Amino acid sequence: MWVGAAFLSALLLGFYDVAKKRSLADNAVIPVLLLNTLFATLLFSPIILDAELSLGWFDGTPFESSRGTLGDHVLVATKAAITLSSWLCGYYAIKSLPLTIVGPVNATRPVVVLLGALLLFGERLNAWQWSGVLLTIVSLYLLSVAGSRESINFRHNRHIWALFAAMLLGAVSGLWDKYIISSHSLDPLFVQSWFGVYQLAMMSLIAAVMWLPKRHIEKFRWVWTIPFISLFVSAADFFYYHALDAEGSMVAVVSMIRRSSVIVTFICGALLFGERNLRAKAVDMLLILVGMTLLAIGSR
Repeated sequence: MWVGAAFLSALLLGFYDVAKKRSLADNAVIPVLLLNTLFATLLFSPIILDAELSLGWFDGTPFESSRGTLGDHVLVATKAAITLSSWLCGYYAIKSLPLTIVGPVNATRPVVVLLGALLLFGERLNAWQWSGVLLTIVSLYLLSVAGSRESINFRHNRHIWALFAAMLLGAVSGLWDKYIISSHSLDPLFVQSWFGVYQLAMMSLIAAVMWLPKRHIEKFRWVWTIPFISLFVSAADFFYYHALDAEGSMVAVVSMIRRSSVIVTFICGALLFGERNLRAKAVDMLLILVGMTLLAIGSR
């Protein structure tokens, strides 16, 4: 069951990346991210009110949440800071790089999660799962070769570095999720709903300091896809947290499966954004697909 939830989360993550790419075209990054955090917070505000005021609106439903202690809120606020740092780097990267580059690089995030899971949680992978990991590593090398044909130098391009920073911070966030949900038994819905509140507060401060003084230079325009960023990432995270909370779930495998979102970003990059060099990148995507299949087989 948790494997299916992870794959559904991956599908939604792919649409999330597409909505980001469309929204950020010729647009200021910080206000787009600010609106994303605002809409996500509004989306979960009824859940917070229900839990905090004991209204009973969602009792007995998948949206029933709980109240947390001060310590719980500190853990969630820490997660919000880590994830927001990852999103800032990722938004700047996805604005300037092809989706057919961004998706596969993001697909390498589980390798970092794997190392952390092995060291921190004692998780062990079987032969099927290790094969999926190794294929992902090979795909990163092939992607760097494909990128060089589009004059994207993986060593010297600052947007590539931002993308890798987003990937590493996202991996740390994934490990933190496993830690606070498994070790501290936090309610996944409590984490997801309050995480948005703390992100909105942090992002409002960042916008006031970094964007408002330069708003006449870094201009913002409304795009209809902006609300869909929040919708897709909230739905993706909902299934992600439930996968992590399931008995027997492995954070390394859940994180790896979520990276199959590369399929959606690859197809949309080709059809919607007219990106180039697709044949070489298709080989990389094929390896990702095979890797996800091996992981699914090894997780049954």
